[in-house]
Amino acid sequence: MNAPRKFRLGEVLVQQGLLTLQQLEQALAEQKRTGRKLGRVLGDLNLVTDEAIGLTIAEQLKLPFLDLTRRELDNDLVRRLPESMARRHRALVIGVQDSGLLVAFSDPTDTFAQDEVARTLHTTVHPVVVTEKSLLDVVDRVYQRREQVSGLASEVAADLGPVLTGLDLSLSNDDTPIVKLLSSIFDAAVSQGASDVHVEPQDKQTAIRFRIDGVLHQHSTYDPKVSAAIVQRLKLMANLDISEKRLPQDGRFQVNAGATPIDVRISTLPVQYGESVVMRLLVQTNQKMSLDALHMPPRVLERLRAALHASSGLVLVTGPTGSGKTTTLYAALAELNDSETKIITVEDPVEYRLPGLNQVQVHDKIDLSFARVLRACLRQDPDVLLVGEMRDQETAEIGLRAALTGHMVLSTLHTNEAAGAPLRLGDMGVPPYMVALGLRIVIAQRLVRTICEKCSTPTAPAPHEAEWASADLQAMGKPLSSAQFFKGAGCSNCHNTGYRGRTGIYEMVEMTPELTHAASSGNHADFMKVANAQFADFTLKRDGLRLALAGKTTLAEAMRASSTA
Repeated sequence: MNAPRKFRLGEVLVQQGLLTLQQLEQALAEQKRTGRKLGRVLGDLNLVTDEAIGLTIAEQLKLPFLDLTRRELDNDLVRRLPESMARRHRALVIGVQDSGLLVAFSDPTDTFAQDEVARTLHTTVHPVVVTEKSLLDVVDRVYQRREQVSGLASEVAADLGPVLTGLDLSLSNDDTPIVKLLSSIFDAAVSQGASDVHVEPQDKQTAIRFRIDGVLHQHSTYDPKVSAAIVQRLKLMANLDISEKRLPQDGRFQVNAGATPIDVRISTLPVQYGESVVMRLLVQTNQKMSLDALHMPPRVLERLRAALHASSGLVLVTGPTGSGKTTTLYAALAELNDSETKIITVEDPVEYRLPGLNQVQVHDKIDLSFARVLRACLRQDPDVLLVGEMRDQETAEIGLRAALTGHMVLSTLHTNEAAGAPLRLGDMGVPPYMVALGLRIVIAQRLVRTICEKCSTPTAPAPHEAEWASADLQAMGKPLSSAQFFKGAGCSNCHNTGYRGRTGIYEMVEMTPELTHAASSGNHADFMKVANAQFADFTLKRDGLRLALAGKTTLAEAMRASSTA
């Protein structure tokens, strides 16, 4: 392996017109201050793109430049290089070539790194140039920090003493093994897009599992005695009672995964071999929530917006736990939030924080219930109220009274379908006239996994899928015989699941004059008949089929999500 030719990256970028002399001087001053490599500094300062730097390095060294996002990788081949070395040297095994291995480097001028990698792999290394970000994305996806987590777990098992030392309960200023372990777990969870982290003590091991796109995946296992140390530290961070191990406890805290701030909701539960912990991760971003980002069907979004901008009324979002109801409501609040509008939210717990909102956390232990807070809120002169959930008759009646007396009220309700929401309110004991006059629109929703774009491929529907979809496709003017569907074949980008990411499917019922009359009569059968006739095209099933026809999700996912209705 020939030594790379030396060159000055900054001078070359100036010669190519990608950088001015003043910008180069700025970057060199920052490099001197921080000690980081010039390419990293240029990227962090947004002076030159990572791709431009990579292409320049590749051209100067006469090496190929590779876009890792467009290359299918063999995970087993990648893992031939230990994770610690891949991260330390920014190196990735990506293929076999000429009795050696093709290895991607973000800095191919580092001859020491190349020699170390070649010695570890016991073969000739053929370097290619990639951007550091794309390389680290692949490293996070393929290795999932398992080696790092397992190593730190072993340290914790060997030295459990420091768990309670010190008063700093954050993860930022502590070098104890337990803190490093938790930091690695959070980093891995965020990099993989996990919504929940499960810590499960078992007889012979402690298991860490991540829920990704609604499905649980095993991340790592380690010595069972480590579980107690993890639970103890997490309880301290959430200000829970570390001496109480017989009762469930709930709390919350904040951590940073890299530069990403995360709100963590924690729940502990006594189980046979200790305490099970589930943590819901809410990543705090500066990106503004928007109804447009939810990808609702255009006609549903249009009618929802019309209902939200009315002066009063109740807007309900329904669906099971984890279906994205709160995200939809906060997107609606973001649209209504301005200096002329007083918005109060009553939640358990407060999941998102938006500037300009007055957010109240209910607390049943001190009798600060939804109903009690709502009564107080109505004396605070609000324009918009968000009620986290219509849990009981009293809360529902207060919310509907507010909707009938000039307030816009947003809330959630646990029903399987949109048309069932008015009936559910009636079953709770709310007078039918209040439901008929106060309720404006109901949106039911589910989350479906989206097909991985890297491995999407056409597929024929299974017989039971074809039977399920045929009649609705015909009604939509898209007969089964002419429909094209897709699935994910499975690749490294999606952890061989065929899916990457999730999106919503939506169902709508709007209180038209006919529905208002049917609801006020209290006749459930008449109400459902009118609702099904007027909103047959606004069902979860139809929306799921539209996504499947567009190649966004599979028929299997559309069937799974909409059949729960």
